Amino acid sequence: MSLWLLNHFSTGTLAVVAVGGTVLLAVSGSVLLRRRYPSVARGEHNDMVGVTLGMFGAIYGIILAFVIVTLWTQLEDTQTIVSSEATDAALIARDAVAFPPSVRARIDAGVSGYVHAVVEDQWPRMRAGHPSYGATETHLQEAFRALQGYDPKTQSEQVFYEQAVDHLDDVASQRRARVTMARQKLPPLLQALAFGGALVLVPLTFLYGLRKLRVQILFVASVAGLVGFSLLLVFVLDRPFAGDLSVSPAPYREGALAQYWVK
Repeated sequence: MSLWLLNHFSTGTLAVVAVGGTVLLAVSGSVLLRRRYPSVARGEHNDMVGVTLGMFGAIYGIILAFVIVTLWTQLEDTQTIVSSEATDAALIARDAVAFPPSVRARIDAGVSGYVHAVVEDQWPRMRAGHPSYGATETHLQEAFRALQGYDPKTQSEQVFYEQAVDHLDDVASQRRARVTMARQKLPPLLQALAFGGALVLVPLTFLYGLRKLRVQILFVASVAGLVGFSLLLVFVLDRPFAGDLSVSPAPYREGALAQYWVK
């Protein structure tokens, strides 16, 4: 469900629904409670509610901040992995220039097929939450076989050959890390803590009575808006390959790899 929402609605739309919906529900609940129990407006229990709200808010804020920072770090790590994989593939293409035309053609075919498979086949699978190694395995093996079947003849070729093999190994390693990142998501317990905590914190603000209705609404709306926006960040950052803030496959089309996209 989360992947479908991220892939079919813009972040702006989700922000309006999440933040606006949270504020609307919170304000409505506060007004209804105030009308049902007029004593709330007099603040008879503000001392107790204030202490509880402050303590719970501090604990929930720390937990929410930890979750957001963790997810943001995960997104940055994923971007680094993608950039590193594309860089290694580009370096293989550059190193192949030192080899005989027949060997270079085989390596170029493998690298070209690989980057096309990543962008056109594997990327949509990751966006949908179903990453697969099979989408790129054939092309990666083709590049491996091209290098395995070649015996460098000169010292210069030997240097470039060793570099190409190292970069190809790194591509395989980065691919595994990328697919692993595509499968990761926030553990259910942390999801329950993040979203369930909001169901406790926001209603607590209803019980903190203020004599003026406008001030009460402003107080409740401010807390609800902050919580709603924080939960939106958790929702958006949880899937690094889905939504408007997702990691882009652009590195596989740039630099030395751009030659494989020229038609």
